[in-house]
Amino acid sequence: MKIKELEALQAESPDTLPSRQRRDFLKMGLAVTGVYLGGAVLSLTSVIDARADSVVPKRGKYPYSPHYSMVLREHLCVDCELCKDACVKTNHVPPYGFRTTILERRRDIVDGGQETIFMPVLCNQCNRPPCVRVCPTTATWKDEKTGIVVMKNDRCIGCKTCMAACPYNARYFNEETRAVDKCDFCWESRLSKGETNPACVEACPADVRVFGDLSDPKSRVYQLVHSPGTIVWVLRPETGAIPNVFYINT
Repeated sequence: MKIKELEALQAESPDTLPSRQRRDFLKMGLAVTGVYLGGAVLSLTSVIDARADSVVPKRGKYPYSPHYSMVLREHLCVDCELCKDACVKTNHVPPYGFRTTILERRRDIVDGGQETIFMPVLCNQCNRPPCVRVCPTTATWKDEKTGIVVMKNDRCIGCKTCMAACPYNARYFNEETRAVDKCDFCWESRLSKGETNPACVEACPADVRVFGDLSDPKSRVYQLVHSPGTIVWVLRPETGAIPNVFYINT
């Protein structure tokens, strides 16, 4: 997947801005919570507000139990693609399809050098999923217990309306099944069979992807997003989809 395909859709990490520009904002008491892929500032907030409370439901307000979520430690990703390989093998993803991908861009740094930034992307398992609202056959819905957005192939008529509605370009049409496919946190292939992590999490050698129950204060995902000093952001917050995939700066 090319950056061009998501340029109009995705908001990227604040780390894509030059260090000096980020420092200038911090001096003013502002934190950058999103930038366009081209580098233009998308949104600012006070440093105090740039914490989990701005994008993560407060304790006691989790609509699902378990409330499955994923935290992505973007700065650790080295684009080894072992997560993608594991996903393909586990979920029988065809060569032209994807359930997760890694975006890439290069930026200039000091002394004339360049830095490559990798950003893992997958279905955000939104609390208000646009894909579910537009599906004419209820082929996709949000599981009432886990909150995972799932698909039922035999209901899908291949209209691709859900693909157009997805803010994250996280769905593809499977030519073999004649139905849309997407990430379900490996619910069908692993979680429902007793495994505790999706395949991509198990395969990541750099601890980029952290999965768990956000409603459990003892879980690692909860502790990561509520850690003091951690800035937490989501992709495309302006859509109102309320994602359950979070990006952090630590």
